[in-house]
Amino acid sequence: MSGSTIPVMEIFGPTVQGEGMVIGRKTMFVRTAGCDYRCAWCDSAFTWDGSGRDDIRLMTPSEVLTELKEKGGEGFDHVTLSGGNPALLPQLGGLIDQLRALGMEVALETQGSRWQDWFLSIDDLTLSPKPPSSGMVTDWGVLDDIVRRLEHSRVGFSLKVVVFDEADLAFAAIVHERYPTVPFYLQAGNGNLEEKEPGRMLPYLLKQYEWLVSSVMADDKLRKVHVLPQLHTWIWGNKKGV
Repeated sequence: MSGSTIPVMEIFGPTVQGEGMVIGRKTMFVRTAGCDYRCAWCDSAFTWDGSGRDDIRLMTPSEVLTELKEKGGEGFDHVTLSGGNPALLPQLGGLIDQLRALGMEVALETQGSRWQDWFLSIDDLTLSPKPPSSGMVTDWGVLDDIVRRLEHSRVGFSLKVVVFDEADLAFAAIVHERYPTVPFYLQAGNGNLEEKEPGRMLPYLLKQYEWLVSSVMADDKLRKVHVLPQLHTWIWGNKKGV
């Protein structure tokens, strides 16, 4: 793969950001292929499990920009880099530079397993270490280093943990205690990825969110936190490209 091209799975929008520190923000999405994690409940496993292999396009930053404009017109000024894990791709720096030159704001979510120097050009950066339900193990040394670098920068960043159960909630409390000055978000998990009908998803998602809210309110260790639903699933369920 050429160092100047980006493995792109999807470009879509404008839509609302459904997660994290800029939830509800009007944004375009660029979803890249590849991930160094294999989360048990991943809602975008097609980016790394081989099932979406035929959808991958190797695109230059200029080609990505052209498609963003074709799909979004003049109606956006915010672009979210999603995955997979976009932090695997050093070549994303070229795209970010071109977006910012056009006055666009750029958001990223990554699990905090890999540093890229282009993090310092991101406007809204979410680090989302994965809880026990994911089956993944956090490298605290790597995450500590990334948080330290970001704290010494002007990047707007936050931490977010997806919560499915009590073990995940305990993990979230550990993260919050470890980085107490970093804005912290908890998000209710979606464990019903096979449901195709959005109308049947909402009662399940609401129940998950209600449980998380009540659990956090009762937990003295979780004080300075924001408790979020996964907003886009409330509207569109498990539909891709929204």
